[in-house]
Amino acid sequence: MVQFPKWQVFAIVGVLVLGLYYALPNVFKEQTVEAFPSWLASDQINLGLDLRGGSYMLLEVDLEAVEKEQMTDLVENIRSILRSASIGYQNLGVQEGGASFTLRDTTDEMVSRVRSMIAQIDGGLLVTSSDGTFSVVYNDQVRQQRRISVVNQSIEVLRRRLDETGTKEISLQRQGENRILIQVPGVTDPEEIKVLIGKTAKLTFHLVDQNADPYSNSAPVGSQIMLSLDEQANGQPRRYVINKRIMVSGENLVDAQSTFQDGQPVISFTFDSSGAQRFARVTQDNVNKPFAIVLDGKVISAPVIRSPILTGSGIISGNFTTQSAEELAVLLRAGALPAPLVILEERTIGAGLGEDSVNAGKIASVIGMVLVVGFMALAYGFFGLMANVALIANLVLIVAVLSLFQATLTLPGIAGIVLTIGMAVDANVLIFERIREEIRNGRGPVMAVEAGYKRAMSTILDSNITTLIAAVILFQFGSGPIKGFAVTLIIGIITSMFTAIMVTRLLIVTWLRRRRPQTLGI
Repeated sequence: MVQFPKWQVFAIVGVLVLGLYYALPNVFKEQTVEAFPSWLASDQINLGLDLRGGSYMLLEVDLEAVEKEQMTDLVENIRSILRSASIGYQNLGVQEGGASFTLRDTTDEMVSRVRSMIAQIDGGLLVTSSDGTFSVVYNDQVRQQRRISVVNQSIEVLRRRLDETGTKEISLQRQGENRILIQVPGVTDPEEIKVLIGKTAKLTFHLVDQNADPYSNSAPVGSQIMLSLDEQANGQPRRYVINKRIMVSGENLVDAQSTFQDGQPVISFTFDSSGAQRFARVTQDNVNKPFAIVLDGKVISAPVIRSPILTGSGIISGNFTTQSAEELAVLLRAGALPAPLVILEERTIGAGLGEDSVNAGKIASVIGMVLVVGFMALAYGFFGLMANVALIANLVLIVAVLSLFQATLTLPGIAGIVLTIGMAVDANVLIFERIREEIRNGRGPVMAVEAGYKRAMSTILDSNITTLIAAVILFQFGSGPIKGFAVTLIIGIITSMFTAIMVTRLLIVTWLRRRRPQTLGI
């Protein structure tokens, strides 16, 4: 235990130097750090909403709009199945929770056949009929599962959108059945967030009904009139009649990038294998026909299919600017929101309270540091001073890790750091007490130090590993403040193990070799 290979010495010193390098930017003001050259570390600790302020929003997921869309899709699927089988029907439309229609042929054989065909659409459908009138609804369990899935998917899409634009460590929490609480540290203008969360970014591809008049008052059954983002010469938006049936969905997109074509900003997209097959099949069957690209209920463009597209990739063109093309590409990569979001509440939290919290945390840390350092110096003398040097190194490493990985520091995180200050010397206390026992048993300085480290190691590992397990569980299942506390606690445990076992021991061994004392002042 008192032997240190040179590579270990270099490794310990290297870790400490790197820790100082990554922790150093936190000493300077943000404006000074921004002026650092690109090769110099410039990441500072990312403060949470409670420390530096930010934006707070409460959103509501419009589940009724999703269910209405699902019912419309169900009606279109039923219409497609009945037409393909040449089965006569009437009064097909949406009813609460599903669809209803009446067969022209009400014989038992036809009713049984249609019931079997509709049941194959979705295993969660309940099909009932009376005198040839069918009622098709989703059962309550399926509806509830879909509602939960829509909210969870909305949370994940929001997380990807906000993270990709550079905002780190946002807090997204589900509240109740259909509400989402979002907190974004450092963003004091809620409009920046609204730009992203206000867009559903639902991309779909539809065939255009060329036989219908887009400027009439109504569209044929199975079609709808939709406005375009493009304007005509009179300044009015262009109109299209498109088939309601979605030929390919944006859910099959795996990538979207803004690029240029003929000097104009466009968006290149790529489908997954399933989407590529559907896209290829549609373009093969509809050569020389227009194919509408629809985003959030408006036609971006309706290019004519000149030849089959078999590669699963293509180009979306329109009246894009470079910025709008990049923003749309970000939204498409993150995925479409499955439902519209309604902002119920929004607040901007100032940094005044956060500044008070930071100052209080600094005072608590300094007081804790002074008391621990004083106790170690009084209780263990020169050895306690070496433990204090390792304690300072431990704090530097914690700051370095928080800065390097841009982990968010919250008020509970500061509490975790204060707790770590006390825990950091716990291993040294165990080691020093073991060394005292060995000296009382008559061992010399070198043998006492070696035995003290060897016998205390199992106790140190047991206590720190059990605490680490608890911290990991807090991080895994906690959220918000609890997770912030767990992050600093986990980092503190790992760095304190390193400084107590490696740094303090290196200092003691170096001192023993140079001074060769006959007794230990411990």
